Amino acid sequence: MTKVTDRIKRAVTFVTYGVWDRTDDKWYIRLIKILNLSVRSFWDRDLQTQAYALTYSTLLATVPVLAMLFAIARGFGFQNLLRNQIFHYFPVQKEALDQALTFVDNYLNQASEGWFVGIGIIVLLYTLICLIWNVENAFNLIWGIKEGRSIWRKITDYTAIFLILPLLMILASGINILMSSSLQEALPFKFISPLVSGALDFASLFLTWLFFVGAYLLIPNTKVPVKNAMNAGFLAAIGFMVLQWLFVSGTIYVSRYNAIYGSFAFLPLLLVWLQFVWVIVLSGAVICYSTQSIGLFSYLGKINKISVDYRLSVLFSVMAVVVKDFDEGDKPPTVVEISKDWGIPLALVDNSIRRLLDLGLVNRVLVDEKNSASGYTPAHNPDEITIGYVLRKLYENGQKGFIPGFDERFKSLTDSIRAIEGMTLTQADKINIKELIPTS
Repeated sequence: MTKVTDRIKRAVTFVTYGVWDRTDDKWYIRLIKILNLSVRSFWDRDLQTQAYALTYSTLLATVPVLAMLFAIARGFGFQNLLRNQIFHYFPVQKEALDQALTFVDNYLNQASEGWFVGIGIIVLLYTLICLIWNVENAFNLIWGIKEGRSIWRKITDYTAIFLILPLLMILASGINILMSSSLQEALPFKFISPLVSGALDFASLFLTWLFFVGAYLLIPNTKVPVKNAMNAGFLAAIGFMVLQWLFVSGTIYVSRYNAIYGSFAFLPLLLVWLQFVWVIVLSGAVICYSTQSIGLFSYLGKINKISVDYRLSVLFSVMAVVVKDFDEGDKPPTVVEISKDWGIPLALVDNSIRRLLDLGLVNRVLVDEKNSASGYTPAHNPDEITIGYVLRKLYENGQKGFIPGFDERFKSLTDSIRAIEGMTLTQADKINIKELIPTS
């Protein structure tokens, strides 16, 4: 038992922390890292609370969203198909759905007549934009992006999202109803029906998969590799289809629940369904982020405890690489290239580049417009970039002198520290960083 317990402890320690010290790219190591980072990201970012918030936002936007879906469906002649599919999802809530769809019809009628047309469209767009905005903020939180889209990009990108994603969901939700009855009636042989049903289920899954892929590609304010979005989108689509099946099957057996709440039973059921849907959407986003970013977490335990001296050594090394490539006329290196070429963990390179950008020591330039890849060049003449110059930028960066009376109370101490810094900078100013550039 002692040996078994020790092995379990070692396995848990390896899966939790030790796996990040492995640099080999074996499939099971990569899988453990993805699962580790996905679980860690989901809980660290409190995405369960984000799912609650998105459920509330979705509930507020229910009528405008349905109005937009029915408006698009009418344009393609799918309005009856969409209505039937909604009743198929909630077979025991016909009374509540009739009332909700009456609201939608009134909304569309009012929004298309008289002076209300402008206000109706504005309110509809504002509600939908707020919903997508909240989804973008949740996705940006997962990817660690601090800045959202500009107003112009919100207009252009959100318009594309409104046109593409709802159409995919309409097609995914209605393809079975649209095709199954007509095709199976037309086919002369009954044994072909299961094949047709399976093909339609696959088509519905395929379109749902495309919906999630589009969401993970379009909504985050960052470049997401298509491969990662496709993998995460497939898992999210499977989860959504399973949830849909469970919900449709389960609502048939909630007669007692309906006896308690009556027509109001639809609302709590809808809230539960929306909550699980957003958990699936955010979980897929976390998986997408994890498969894209596991390199950032190599040596995770050691990086979290890195010393100031070692962090400065890495920062100077990254600066030296940027200066070297610029001085030799090479293409500006990207963060990934610096990490791969010089064996520095991606997270440390990324942190160093961010710090150098804040200090104004490097500039970001676009090196691959197709993939939106950014490289880095020195912000000043390499001949002027000395060790002392970089240290002075580090010393001067940030707020200081804001504690009342601090310099007077600790005058001897602060004078000694500044004297030591002065001597260090005097010597460091004589050493150009080009003289310390490592050779590859």
